[in-house]
Amino acid sequence: MVRRQVSIAVRMLLVMTLLTGVVYPALVTFVAQLVFPARAQGSLILRDGRVVGSELIGQHFTSPRYFWGRPSATSRPYDASASAGSNWGPLAPELRTAVASRVELLRASDPAQREPIPVDLVTASGSGLDPHISPASALWQAPRVARERGLSEARVRELVGQYSEPRTFGLLGQPRVNVLRLNLALDELR
Repeated sequence: MVRRQVSIAVRMLLVMTLLTGVVYPALVTFVAQLVFPARAQGSLILRDGRVVGSELIGQHFTSPRYFWGRPSATSRPYDASASAGSNWGPLAPELRTAVASRVELLRASDPAQREPIPVDLVTASGSGLDPHISPASALWQAPRVARERGLSEARVRELVGQYSEPRTFGLLGQPRVNVLRLNLALDELR
């Protein structure tokens, strides 16, 4: 009796492993490749035939000629294999220290900019990989980027407007700007 139950359990384990570990993932991958091929491949952004990034993962821009994204919570900036938030609460001394150093860096990057710094420029997202910033964060950086590139601030603000995305379906999330797409558009202005 026990031997029969063990045999049934082992067979059930093998069948379920095959179904949930092989068949189902293969089916989902096949359907995704068929219906949403670009998304199934990681929403990659190509420039001149080569991959320059993904729409879904931020990149670490440090040059004052570019817009900067949200801080990354990963040890190596925007490392998708180490995605995680910091888990620091609003009263954590580590969060205060991190935000203060980010504020200092942003103020040093554009000493003439006296407007309040949008919060998403000094705090990491939950995943630590967010490729977007708010339009307010992009506009806050516009004077520095315009000055560094020798462009009019009005032209840079116009570009931010062009690359601002609305809420998903008009109600989910917040308006946002994909930093990589915006920076690629800047490079095309030359």
